[in-house]
Amino acid sequence: MYTHIKIYALAAFVLLAAVSCAQPKKQENKSMENSSANLQTATFGSGCFWCTEAIFLEVSGITKVESGYAGGKVKNPTYKEVCSGLTGHAEVIQVQYDPKVISYEELLEIFWKTHDPTTLNRQGADEGTQYRSVIFYHNDEQKKLAEFYKKKLDDSKIFSAPIVTEISPYTTFYKAEDYHQNYYALNTTAPYCSYVITPKLDKFKKVFKDKIRH
Repeated sequence: MYTHIKIYALAAFVLLAAVSCAQPKKQENKSMENSSANLQTATFGSGCFWCTEAIFLEVSGITKVESGYAGGKVKNPTYKEVCSGLTGHAEVIQVQYDPKVISYEELLEIFWKTHDPTTLNRQGADEGTQYRSVIFYHNDEQKKLAEFYKKKLDDSKIFSAPIVTEISPYTTFYKAEDYHQNYYALNTTAPYCSYVITPKLDKFKKVFKDKIRH
C-alpha cells in the first residue's frame, strides 16, 4: 500500500550534480575510478522486492540495484525456502549509490514514503516475515540516521500507528535467483506487475519527480 503523506520530519534535500568538463582520456578514466570507489551501499526491505526494486531503479544517483535476501539464519536460501517463512530472511534490495548525487537521508525518505511501515510482516496482500519493513545498516552513520528519523516520524504522529520498521546490522546479502532481477521491466504485463507495481510506481514518480533519473 502506497503511503500518501508528506514526511515533515525529513527536510527537503538539494541534489548535488557533478558536471565534468572535457578532460584528457587518462584523467577521465581516473575520475571514473574515483567515482566508483566513492559509491556506498544501502539495504532495504519494504515488502515484495519486485516493487522495491522497480522504484529504486528509477532514482537518480543509484548505480546498481539487486534483489535478494538478508537477515536470516540459512546460507544461500532459495526463494521457496524464504517464502516458507522458516529461514528468517526478508526480501530486500541492495543498492549502490553515489552520495554526491543522492544522500542516505534521501534514500530513507523514499523508503518510508513508498510502503506502509506500520504493518507488521505485511504489505498489502503480501503477508509473512519475509515481507517485513526493515533497514539493514552498513555502518554507524546509517544506523544513527535510520533510528533518528524513525523516532522523528513516530514522535510527529504522522502515521496513525507506530512504525514497526526493523533496524538491524547488515550481515550477509544473498542475491536472489536471476528471474527476480529487473523483474518488473521484464514482466510489465504480468497481473501482479499491472495491478500492484505499476500504480505504485506511477505514484512514486509523481511524488519524487525531482529525484527520477533522466
